[in-house]
Formats: sequence, structure tokens, C-alpha cells
Amino acid sequence: MGKKALITCVERYMGAAIKEKFEADGIEVVTGSYPMHSQAACEELVKSAGDIDILVINLAEPPMTGPVQKIVNADWNKLFDSLVHPLMYLVRAATPQMLERKAGKIIAVTSAAPLKGIANNAAYCAARGAQNGFIKAVGLELSRSNVHVNAIAQNYINNNTYYPDDILDNEKFLDHVKRNVPTNKVGAASETAELAAYLASDRCNHMVAQIIPLAGGWVT
Repeated sequence: MGKKALITCVERYMGAAIKEKFEADGIEVVTGSYPMHSQAACEELVKSAGDIDILVINLAEPPMTGPVQKIVNADWNKLFDSLVHPLMYLVRAATPQMLERKAGKIIAVTSAAPLKGIANNAAYCAARGAQNGFIKAVGLELSRSNVHVNAIAQNYINNNTYYPDDILDNEKFLDHVKRNVPTNKVGAASETAELAAYLASDRCNHMVAQIIPLAGGWVT
């Protein structure tokens, strides 16, 4: 019998690329719509998906740029409501069935931003950093039950959430990439999808609680 994956927010961030790759690999994909701001909503989503082998937690909220003194409480809360709380809700909703079977894969698509820090992006770094910390702790907690939890911490990867076509053709942006990204380019969404497919596969059973940078060498 083939595997089944639940991918959240497939219409944003890395959702579409991962869905395409999983389906090409013969994985049945169930998708979940955004937003998921309550435990009850996430439990209903997981229940509607049925028995799942793989959970891809793909959550997106654009950075809110500005100095720390000008962070608006509502904006800070929005980032945590969109990125951090649903992560916890989804893991709590999906793990009972995985623990019962003693098998499962959980992959979070997060960000490399908190691994390096970005000035004037404290709120975004805090929310994505909370995601990464949660995944590390949960990954250790669940690994003895054969539930493997990891995160892909990406940056400078092309996707329609952060990098619309007009930005990718902007000379100022391209110069920024050349100065800051050792590969001198923006990566393809397919690279995130390939890594997600590996983490979801039976080829990867000894990697747990890892925050894997995928950012062209911007952070190591």
C-alpha cells in the first residue's frame, strides 16, 4: 500500500512544489487550507485526511520589516498565530495515530532567518526561531517511537509567496543575492521539494530533530 501525506497551505510557500514531487513519487496527497488557528480546526483537518504517514507543515506569513521599536503588537501576534501556534496544533493532532503505529514522518518548512538573524526583522526571526526550537524538541521526544521530525530551514528559494517575478528580475535584488549568497543565485522550489521527499522516505530513518539549512550557503 502506498503512503499518504497531508500538506498544509498547499497554495502558498513550498506547498505546491512539495505536492508535485510527492505525487510524482506515488504518494497520495491530501491538502489542508489556510488558516488553522485553533486546535479544533487542526484536529478536524487531520481527521478528515484519515490515516497519514507523512505530515508536511508548510506555513507562510510574509516578514514584517522594521526596527524593533516600531513592532506593532498586532503584527507580532499575527506572525505567531500564523507560524507558531498552528505548528503545535498540527503536531498534537497528528501524532496520536503515528505513535499508535510507531511510524510517521513530520516535516516543517521553516526559515534560515533565525539561524543567522536579520536586522529589522526581529518579529519574523522570533516566530521562525520558535518553529525551529519546537521541531528540535519534538523531534527528540518522538524519535524513540519511530516518528521522525525535521525541518527545512530555507532562504533564497524561489516561490510565489516571497519572490514574485518582478523581484527576481530586479537588478538591486540580484546584486544583493550576489553579495550575500555564496551560490550567487536564488534556488528553485524543486530543491526544497526534493529534500522534503528524502526526509519523508524510508531512505531517511536516522535523521531526527534537525533544522536543515537550505539557503545557498547564506547560513551554514
